[in-house]
Amino acid sequence: MAEIQIFGTNKCSETRKAMRFFQERRVKFHFRDLSEKGISKGELDSIKSRINLEELIDREGKRFREKQLQFKLFDVETELLADGLLFKTPIVRYGKLVTLGGENSTWAEWIKQG
Repeated sequence: MAEIQIFGTNKCSETRKAMRFFQERRVKFHFRDLSEKGISKGELDSIKSRINLEELIDREGKRFREKQLQFKLFDVETELLADGLLFKTPIVRYGKLVTLGGENSTWAEWIKQG
């Protein structure tokens, strides 16, 4: 099975649920805390091939409000690359497959295929 990657923050309850999902099934995963290190351009390109950029930015989140982006014209990709805390989380990647948010049934299928 290819390694699962989880992008999120330790403070995000949905990210913690995703990690717990894989831990309970003894599936190894790599966790990237977006509060410590963002997503690279290459990783974002891979993710956005499966998920629309507009879906990836958390317009309801605290960071979005702090940066007052709701009052500005901005390039979504540039902002996401500059600040990992603008992403909706968790982003879970398995090879070229990607999910956004809690997708337990999809993850279970990945494990079966693994």
